[in-house]
Amino acid sequence: MLPLRLVLDTNIVVSAALKPDGLQRTVLLLAITKPARLYVSSPILLEYRTVLARPEFGIRKGLRLQLLQLIKNRAHLVSSSQSLQITIDPGDDIFLECSDAARADYLVTGNQRHFPKFWKKTKIISSREFIDIIAPHLVP
Repeated sequence: MLPLRLVLDTNIVVSAALKPDGLQRTVLLLAITKPARLYVSSPILLEYRTVLARPEFGIRKGLRLQLLQLIKNRAHLVSSSQSLQITIDPGDDIFLECSDAARADYLVTGNQRHFPKFWKKTKIISSREFIDIIAPHLVP
């Protein structure tokens, strides 16, 4: 199977931190494991860091640092060549920019309504859809 090129919205990473047994934790772990390839940009890493540190989430500093280090170590860093203004929430455009630069197959988000269904060759999907797509490839 060819590698799946992925971008994860911040809400997936935050949910992975908040719910150790949740679907988003599984999505994050699968996103950094072959056949998947996780792609990030510097603005996305900054957003992950900033949002994970919000006091209202109460995410322990040690867990935040572990998650961020895991993502930095396993993800592929790309630079966007253009600034977009496509999404309903302007803060979400960085995910489409990264998807474009990475030529991502999927952008996984908990807020599909903020995005178009597709951006160029990238399909915007939920965590459940991602699991349904990758599950058949995990069984030997």
